[in-house]
Amino acid sequence: MDTAALIALVRAAAGKRVVCVGDVMLDRFVYGHVARISPEAPVPIMRRTREAAMPGGAGNVGRNLSTLGMRTSLIGVVGDDAEGRALAELLGQIDGVESDLIVMRDRPTTLKTRFVAGGQQLLRVDAEDTKAIDLSTEADLVVSLEDAAKDASLIILSDYAKGAVTPGVIEAAIAAGRAHGIPVIADPKGLDFARYGAVDVLKPNAVELSQAMGLPVETDRDAAEALGQALSILPAKAIVVTRAAKGMSFANQGGEVMHRSGEAREVYDVSGAGDTSIAALALGLAAGGTMEEAVSLAIAASGIAVGKSGTATVAASELKQALQMGMRNGGVSHVPLETLKDQVEVWRDAQLTVGFTNGCFDILHPGHLRVLEEAKARCGRLVVGLNSDASVKRLKGPTRPVNDEVSRARVLSGLSAVDAVVVFDEDTPLALIEALQPDLLVKGGDYSIDSIVGADVVLARGGTVHIVPLVDGQSTTAAIARACAQAE
Repeated sequence: MDTAALIALVRAAAGKRVVCVGDVMLDRFVYGHVARISPEAPVPIMRRTREAAMPGGAGNVGRNLSTLGMRTSLIGVVGDDAEGRALAELLGQIDGVESDLIVMRDRPTTLKTRFVAGGQQLLRVDAEDTKAIDLSTEADLVVSLEDAAKDASLIILSDYAKGAVTPGVIEAAIAAGRAHGIPVIADPKGLDFARYGAVDVLKPNAVELSQAMGLPVETDRDAAEALGQALSILPAKAIVVTRAAKGMSFANQGGEVMHRSGEAREVYDVSGAGDTSIAALALGLAAGGTMEEAVSLAIAASGIAVGKSGTATVAASELKQALQMGMRNGGVSHVPLETLKDQVEVWRDAQLTVGFTNGCFDILHPGHLRVLEEAKARCGRLVVGLNSDASVKRLKGPTRPVNDEVSRARVLSGLSAVDAVVVFDEDTPLALIEALQPDLLVKGGDYSIDSIVGADVVLARGGTVHIVPLVDGQSTTAAIARACAQAE
């Protein structure tokens, strides 16, 4: 796959409008620690530490479309309740998302509450009404859809089987797509895929396709057979099946089944990864890409999403960076600070100690490796703060760095000792340390604790500071000097 073409699609999609209609919901996460079992029943007792809430379902698709650089007309149904108002407020805070939430007074807003401890979900509690919306609400929804589609590049039907995606809504979406010459993608639920009619793309996951067709979807051969069977009996013009770590398989009517594999990586949370993949698929198609290109973008974006906590989103910059590095399954070299702060909270919820070290790491040598390996041996997760190119130039002179920040970050992120890399533009990592509040700060070299930037911050919160002795004769400056001498 042509990486430059994929990056061009991400750029071309910026600012395009996508209509997303379907089941909006509120996702609530309750985080805490479990240290004992209840004496009343064999269940864990969780001590709550924090809560977070975000739009879920079609709302999370809208969030992902927005962070990928597109504008979203989000259309859904909520109840006349606190959850509906909270959802509307959260959506109103997202740049690029214009929400049209139709209120049904006798229907609760769908709420999913997940209780998480030690990095694992203990329980999910759903509050919902899954009956189909009434005819009056359906009519309002259809009017909103038809109006939003006039200047849109694509329509998404985001069906979570909560009652908003009725036959009338599906029919209106297909008619609007035909009228304006734009594709319609349906994310289906249930066993009756025929109800989605002649959508341009049907995007089930492997379990959904297997159950609907009564066939296994384990191997590539299984997926090909199930897709062939589905396309022979369904009016959908194309089907894309997401297969978790195995990647995605897809085919058009009358075309050959194709497979795009994923790549193994550490998974922190799969919540919302399907929403990310359909948003990236929409990005590729809305920008005029082929199905193969759109699928490649979807694989890359969902790979990034599962490396984050909660129903996470993926930024266009993250996706372009992952593509530039040729790491199809979201193997980003470094992460934005805001994303890393959320991930640090997840690690702490899992009772993992968070370590931090920093440097230019211009030419990686044994001295660097010693610091990183010794740091990782003392903590559960290690974050590396990396000086940006501009920062290195100010500190080391106009001929440095030898390797740019993307290359340096990629090398560091490939080391088993490193769990995250974050680039900073300041001369010192103090702002990073204050933001992340690590439990352990590690530096290499001839330092005293008093001279280490950020040591006071770490010690003040009860953390520790560790100094790793220098490895004799190992430094980037010495390596450059030796290379220059040999060249002469």
